[in-house]
Amino acid sequence: MSEPQVVASRYAAGGGAASGASSRGRLWRAAVKWPMYAVAVMPVLLAAGWRLGQGLGLRPGQLLLFLLAAVLLLAWENLANDVFDADTGVDTHGKPHSVVNLTGRRDRVLALANGCLLVGLALMTLVALRSSTAVLLLVLLCCGLGYLYQGPPFRLGYRGLGEPLCWLAFGPCATAAALLALAPAGEGAGGVPWGAALLLGSGPALATTLVLFCSHFHQVEEDAAHGKRSPVVRLGTQRAAGLVPWFVAAALALQWAPVLLGWWPLTALLGAIGLPPARALIRLLGEEHHQPERIIGSKFLALRFQAFNGLGLACGLALGPWLMALAGR
Repeated sequence: MSEPQVVASRYAAGGGAASGASSRGRLWRAAVKWPMYAVAVMPVLLAAGWRLGQGLGLRPGQLLLFLLAAVLLLAWENLANDVFDADTGVDTHGKPHSVVNLTGRRDRVLALANGCLLVGLALMTLVALRSSTAVLLLVLLCCGLGYLYQGPPFRLGYRGLGEPLCWLAFGPCATAAALLALAPAGEGAGGVPWGAALLLGSGPALATTLVLFCSHFHQVEEDAAHGKRSPVVRLGTQRAAGLVPWFVAAALALQWAPVLLGWWPLTALLGAIGLPPARALIRLLGEEHHQPERIIGSKFLALRFQAFNGLGLACGLALGPWLMALAGR
C-alpha cells in the first residue's frame, strides 16, 4: 500500500472488516465526523486572525459563542443530510455510518437535527444582538444554502451544484458574518464587509469545497444509481481527480495574491503548511481514483489540507505585525 493510501486509511472511519462493538464503535465515530467541524469554525478563526493582524478589537465572548453556534449549525446540516439521503435511498448500501442507518430512527435523528438548528440560531441571535443584526441574516442565508444543498424539494446537490453552494456559504457569507460578530457593537453600521470577506474567505472556502468534492469519489456507483449527479459522477473519477491539483493551486493563489500585493504580511504564507496532505491527496486520487475501497479516506486528506491551511493563514495574519515589530527592534 502506498503512503497516500496509508494516510487516507488512517483517517477513514467505518472501513475494514470487523465485528461486534469495535466495528460499531468505528461506525459511530464515522457518523459523528468530528474532524469535519473544522470547516464550521474556520470562518470565525480567520476573521479573528485578520482582526488581530489589523490591530482591531476582538471580543473573546463573541468568538466563543460564534464557534459553538457554528458547530451546532453544522451538526444540524450533517444530521439533516443523513435524513434527506435516507429518504432517497442513496445511503442504503454505501453509507453504513449514516446516523439513520445506525439508529433506525429517522424521526429521532430529524428531531435532533432540528434541535441543533434551533439552539444554534438562538446563540447566533445573541451574537447578533451584541454586534449587528446583519450577522443573523447572513447566518440564515448560510443555513438556506445548506438546505438547498440536500433538502426537498430542491436537492441541488443531486444536480451537481453542491460545490458552489458550499463555497458561498463557508466563504463570503460566513466570513462576513464572523467579521461583523467580532467587531465592536455599532461598527457594522457601515454595512456588510463584503470586500474583506471575499479577500479573506475565498481561498479557504475553496479548500472547504474540496472536502465536499472529494467525498464523492468512493460512492460514484451509489450516487449514479439514485440520481445524484455529483460533479464526480458527471466527469468520471479520472477527470475529476485531475481537477484536485487545480483546487489546491487556486486556494493557495487566492491567499498568496494579497501577500504579493503587499496587503497581507509575509507570515500569511503559513497557510502552506497544508501542502503535505494536499500532495498526498493528489497522488492518491491520481493513482487510485477508480478503486473506491482505497480512496474512502480521501476526504479526510482534503480536510487535513483545509484545516492546516486555514489555521496557518489565521495564525500568519495574527502574528505578522507582532513578528515584524519584533524583527525591527
